[in-house]
Amino acid sequence: MPHDGQDMPGTDSALLPDLLTLTKAAIAPVDTVLQAARTTLRAQVVEGDRVSGKLVEAHQTAAHGLAWLATYAQALTQMQAWAERLQAEGKFGEVEQLLHQIAFGEYLAQIAGGIPMSQGEIVRLRDIGLDGDAVHAFYTDAVSTLIGGGNTPAARARLVTLMQEQAANVTVGATGLEDELEMIREQFRRFAVDRVEPNAHEWHLKDELIPMEIIEEMAELGVFGLTIPEEYGGFGLSKASMCVVSEELSRGYIGVGSLGTRSEIAAELILCGGTEEQKHNWLPKLASAEILPTAVFTEPNTGSDLGALRTRAVKVGDDYEVTGNKTWITHAARTHVMTLLARTDPDTTDYKGLSMFLAEKTPGTDENPFPTEGMTGGEIEVLGYRGMKEYELGFDKFKVKGENLLGGVEGQGFKQLMQTFESARIQTAARAIGVAQSALDVGMQYAQDRKQFGKPLIAFPRVADKLAMMAVEIMVARQLTYFSAWEKDNDRRCDLEAGMAKLLGARVAWACADNGLQIHGGNGFALEYSISRILCDARILNIFEGAAEIQAQVIARRILG
Repeated sequence: MPHDGQDMPGTDSALLPDLLTLTKAAIAPVDTVLQAARTTLRAQVVEGDRVSGKLVEAHQTAAHGLAWLATYAQALTQMQAWAERLQAEGKFGEVEQLLHQIAFGEYLAQIAGGIPMSQGEIVRLRDIGLDGDAVHAFYTDAVSTLIGGGNTPAARARLVTLMQEQAANVTVGATGLEDELEMIREQFRRFAVDRVEPNAHEWHLKDELIPMEIIEEMAELGVFGLTIPEEYGGFGLSKASMCVVSEELSRGYIGVGSLGTRSEIAAELILCGGTEEQKHNWLPKLASAEILPTAVFTEPNTGSDLGALRTRAVKVGDDYEVTGNKTWITHAARTHVMTLLARTDPDTTDYKGLSMFLAEKTPGTDENPFPTEGMTGGEIEVLGYRGMKEYELGFDKFKVKGENLLGGVEGQGFKQLMQTFESARIQTAARAIGVAQSALDVGMQYAQDRKQFGKPLIAFPRVADKLAMMAVEIMVARQLTYFSAWEKDNDRRCDLEAGMAKLLGARVAWACADNGLQIHGGNGFALEYSISRILCDARILNIFEGAAEIQAQVIARRILG
């Protein structure tokens, strides 16, 4: 098989020669400019020998720009690793080469000219404090060649031609995963196509809960016990497998993909912070879906500032009484247990006085969603992400058993929650990839079917270009997400990589959904078309599990530190 675009007939104008050599040579200049940006910004935000939170806020645009630059550097590094693995396996075909080349061409050009943090916020190297010499040094021969010849009209056109030749609704390009994970992908793709996609839009339009029948089928497939160790009733599979499952279920409908998130968060909390008794009691029930969990963390007016939570848990005898208000609680009504974060030390005003509880409740019905004494709730109507519903909750001396204090020790709640952030953000990045892929699926189909001026929409370069870039960025986000999962599976700290995957994945999902709707034109604005739902679903990804701004702030603090 020819590699690097050499001697491949019909692709001379699309593929650069010696592609992998070029892209490998471009990694070092990216790292160099990243380190220069870090050094320059660090000099402005360090007081004594510590990074000052106040100074980071004062230089917030530069700090967040550094986070995005670091995310691009890691994304390109993982794309190179992906390409080299495929080449070694003889799987680096024309589609993969085009994805790789366009990704490098585009992301290098954005590093040089401006990285979009959002639609209206373009951060440039000078905004991070780099001068003309540093920027000039970035333009090595490899970087210049890739910027000039990587993401070309010919490359995008050839990629879309190849995309049209493959079967509908398949992944564009080899993912680089082992066969076992691809078998898992295929299994869950079939489930999504057969049981989710035909019904998802109706669930959305009617604002209905995902039927229990679907949840029961997911339980039979092992969704809820996927990463729970076998000794606790789960399958003991990897976080990489969790990514594949989340991706394919979310490709069908984000609500279905997110059902697994509830159990993933609860199980991770118990595994990291629970006693052995709690693990043996709760984890098998979570794995089998005998009980469904919900996460009860956020409060009105606190947002991402979890240290400012006011809901209090007062010890009464051996048990606790919880009083306060919570909001944005997903799937709250018909669940059996809440991972509930509350303040057990009334003398504290920060995260140190918080504790986590496994608070039991009675599942509700449509007529009486919150029948448990001491607990009330009301639905928050939302644009998308509807299959589980969102709620505001009120607690008035709500009783929690003392034995359900996670870990059996007060004051550990925030630390316990922080331990789950890596897995939660990896899983959210995977959901974002699924949503992005669904936008590409429906956008591609519509562009092929819809005729304008005597030819299909896909024949128009700007329509085809949108589809090409959707496929490229999905693969970039996918490889960054898989890498963070691999790091987690190998017991390496990966909060930085997980944050980067979530940050980029959420932006890619929104861009794909927006472009998918644009391809549909006026029809995309009609509720009857599924792209309208995909757009609404995609929007939440930049907000939950750490808003993009918070995510960039956390990444920047890690890099600067």
